[in-house]
Amino acid sequence: MSHILKTSTALIWAAGVLTIASHVTLAQEAQRVRGAIESLSGNTLVVKTREGTEQTVTLKPDWKVRGIKKASVEDIKPGDFVGVASLPKAEGGDGALEVLIFPAAMKGTGEGSRPWDLKPNSTMTNATVAKAVKAVDGHMITLTYQGKEKTISIADDTPIVTFAPADKTDLVAGARVIVMGQKAPDGTVSATNVTVGTNGVVPPM
Repeated sequence: MSHILKTSTALIWAAGVLTIASHVTLAQEAQRVRGAIESLSGNTLVVKTREGTEQTVTLKPDWKVRGIKKASVEDIKPGDFVGVASLPKAEGGDGALEVLIFPAAMKGTGEGSRPWDLKPNSTMTNATVAKAVKAVDGHMITLTYQGKEKTISIADDTPIVTFAPADKTDLVAGARVIVMGQKAPDGTVSATNVTVGTNGVVPPM
């Protein structure tokens, strides 16, 4: 019985390791596709990427669409949950590249700070706004996440957006999108969501 118990425990442990490894692999294969829609046929989306290449994305069953609309720095208030892509500034601190204001129902989504591929050395910080103040050349916000704090400056020309209703009819040729997908070893990309700019907005994330 002891031998069986040890064997079972070992199998459970091994399964756990494999599960963790599979999640790490998926994280390493995360693929963000940014650009303009060239075509949508059934579950096949073709995007002309910002790099100038064509990327085909296979949309998984029950895939969803969400929209992005313009917002204002004045919309950012203490207690809001935001995602801010930023770059280190030469004089210290970080400067925002873009700000996404999450709806209240999405508070806590992806909380933390991590490398981001918007620009070289950029990071994405999803966190709660602890303080938002007017600065000499824009605004300053202090973010809190996982017991940490980060202050980011927001210049007046920084793109600020929030989510908006959208559906598959918004996925027309020329519409700007960002697709958070997974890249398989053979180079194919699949995804369950497409985020599209509404009213001509370019998703800045």
